Amino acid sequence: MRDLLNKLGKPLEVKLDSAVLAQSQAPTTQGSPKAGRDAKHDSAHKHVAGAAQYIDDRFPHAGQLYGCVGKSPHAHARVISMNLDKVRAAPGVLCVITADDIPGHLDIGPVFPGDMLLVKDKVEFVGQPLFAVAAESHAAARRAVKLAEVEYEVLPATLTIEDALQQQLFVRPPHQMRLGEPETALANAPNRLRGDIEVGGQEHFYLEGQISLAIPEEDGGMHIFASSQHPSEVQKLVAEVLDVPFNRITVDVRRMGGGFGGKETQAAPWACLAAVLARKSGRPVKFRLSRSDDMEMTGKRHHFHNHFDVGFDDEGRILGADITVNGLCGYSPDLSDAIVDRAMFHSDNAYFLANANITGNRCKTHTVSNTAFRGFGGPQGMMAAEAMIEAIARRVGKDPVEIRLLNYYREDHERYDFKQSGYDVTPYHQKVEQNLIPLMTRKLMADADYHARKAAIRAFNASSPVLKKGLALTPVKFGISFTVQHLNQAGALIHIYTDGSIHLNHGGTEMGQGLYTKVAQIVAQEFQVDVDNIVVSAARTDKVPNTSPTAASSGTDLNGKAAQNAAQTIKGRLIEFACEQYQVTPEQVYFADNNVHVGEKAFPFAEFIQQAYMGRVSLSATGFYKTPKIHYDRDTASGRPFFYFANGVAASEVVVDTLTGEYKVLRADILHDVGKSLNPAIDIGQIEGGFIQGMGWLTTEEVCWDANGRLLSNSPANYKIPTLGDLPEVLNVELLPNEPNREETIYHSKAVGEPPFMLAISVWCALKDAISSLTDYRIDPPLHTPSTPEKVLAAVEATLSAAKGE
Repeated sequence: MRDLLNKLGKPLEVKLDSAVLAQSQAPTTQGSPKAGRDAKHDSAHKHVAGAAQYIDDRFPHAGQLYGCVGKSPHAHARVISMNLDKVRAAPGVLCVITADDIPGHLDIGPVFPGDMLLVKDKVEFVGQPLFAVAAESHAAARRAVKLAEVEYEVLPATLTIEDALQQQLFVRPPHQMRLGEPETALANAPNRLRGDIEVGGQEHFYLEGQISLAIPEEDGGMHIFASSQHPSEVQKLVAEVLDVPFNRITVDVRRMGGGFGGKETQAAPWACLAAVLARKSGRPVKFRLSRSDDMEMTGKRHHFHNHFDVGFDDEGRILGADITVNGLCGYSPDLSDAIVDRAMFHSDNAYFLANANITGNRCKTHTVSNTAFRGFGGPQGMMAAEAMIEAIARRVGKDPVEIRLLNYYREDHERYDFKQSGYDVTPYHQKVEQNLIPLMTRKLMADADYHARKAAIRAFNASSPVLKKGLALTPVKFGISFTVQHLNQAGALIHIYTDGSIHLNHGGTEMGQGLYTKVAQIVAQEFQVDVDNIVVSAARTDKVPNTSPTAASSGTDLNGKAAQNAAQTIKGRLIEFACEQYQVTPEQVYFADNNVHVGEKAFPFAEFIQQAYMGRVSLSATGFYKTPKIHYDRDTASGRPFFYFANGVAASEVVVDTLTGEYKVLRADILHDVGKSLNPAIDIGQIEGGFIQGMGWLTTEEVCWDANGRLLSNSPANYKIPTLGDLPEVLNVELLPNEPNREETIYHSKAVGEPPFMLAISVWCALKDAISSLTDYRIDPPLHTPSTPEKVLAAVEATLSAAKGE
């Protein structure tokens, strides 16, 4: 990316921590490190050359058909009648199905019921599927579905969080967390503020849209090629829809062209529909959504409207807080229970709330069911915490970073020996350990010249009547683990062939994030062979069963440990064989530099594997891992839902045109904690990408609906994701050195998928800083997100108006 930007003439500075990149962070071995060093993405060259095969690149199978759905034009309506005669008679159509043609389950809700594969009686969002067709071409199928004659009785639709709260419409019951005595603390606080922050949704906008290919097999079986983050769930749901045992369904996922959570649950309907059409027609069926259909018919990041009531002392220390997070869930539960839970878990962000009450509402609306998206509710919850900090800072007249430092959880007591009682307990009663955020904040402030730049910005603003600059530094404390305990498990399968080459399979899916590369490095590390000696095959349900989704930033933590377990099983057999064959002790056998060392002898890896095969040693093994220590009691709202926390801090600088609301991000400095990095190059790429995607969520990406519940932002023409022109001119990224994860993760690394996304909150805070400068930083601007130029201009006007009314 940097080379491309340079060719385009756009300056982009990326300062990588040379000490981190140079230093191997792999565990101590007797050979060269394979993990802990830069390694290119296993498919990078294929991506560039166009050789990476996605589902739509596969050659058509003999007799292959193409699917499409007929969808509702209403947000809420009763289906009176549906005549599909013209659809069946349309050119190229071979098969039409309705809800009555589903042999098994009609409800494919992933956790709780409520997601109908096809509507029978009532529609609950614009775009909800009524029926499906299979035709000789994609175009023929799309033309045919428009010929349906459907009569509706239109019903009142609930479309907003406010309406849902007023009607007490929820997809799941509210939940509450509590610590201390918040009512007393608020009543006795010297200062008290109430506020709210509206946080907009976000379209996943993966490059490869939703797509599945179903191929009928003998004995009622079905082979599914899916673009899914959760192959085992697709297997389960397809089997249940077809009413066959799970072992008749094989799901294959080699790679996705992006997922970001949008293919965790919502890839399943299209696989199920393709399978039913394939079963009925007896022919392969591919189901590929057009971009506009994809945007209309699949869920997005949850829109939230959060409220806070916070009490604090004259210094700005928080004494008590009452926080409510309201998530717009859409018409069905999907994953909203866990998503709103995570928003609640992260409503403290990095701040100690000694007395807190946190309530989460899962609001039902007649819109498409929202779903997982990078951060899984955590970003929306963090916005409540940062909105509080910003408001307190303006009230007490301090730089917000001072308020942040004042309210952080205590520093790592093992290092600093701080003794403040209770300064490490979250509102859900988990102890915060290895808290690096105060240290990271001070380091980034020094590295980014925070104070000097703040002074320069104040001087600039004083002499610039129209353009105003802002600078903000914000933290991220993100919990790593699925909050549903049973999902924290993984399996792997390793074969070593007699030429020494290694075949690796695990339950994780590759969506561009480099998971396959990292897990291959782990296996290479264990056997001390080159990474090129390892091939990672597609995630398949007939190789590694009962897998968890690749989500919650847990892909490497779980699958890496499972692969390590499989590798160590085979390694143990090889060591035992060496001891028997050469009369040595286990301590005299070690693996290094593509060789197996046995006493004084050294054998090339392939040669020793051949010996082991001749000695009848099993060269195949499964591996398994489950995350320890985690638990959460929902009845008491307490426990340890997270194995550990990943941390980050970012400082962003912006300039705002106060006459138009237009703005530019000038610079971003990031310091991120990944423990001992498994692959610094990939981790830095994830940090860069997560930050930019988060910036889009908070600034340009506006999901718009009309008064009837129809999505207006349904194409790249009217939904703006960040482009090259939106990137900061200077982007400095550093991995925090010398801080391995103290928990027993794979080589003491930390997850890196989701946490960097929330570093972009610094951009939103910088915009507020720039606007607040209009009132000498006395007024906290009412800036909701996405902070488009229109909203920035409205915040400018509201801030100036508030200043006049002081």
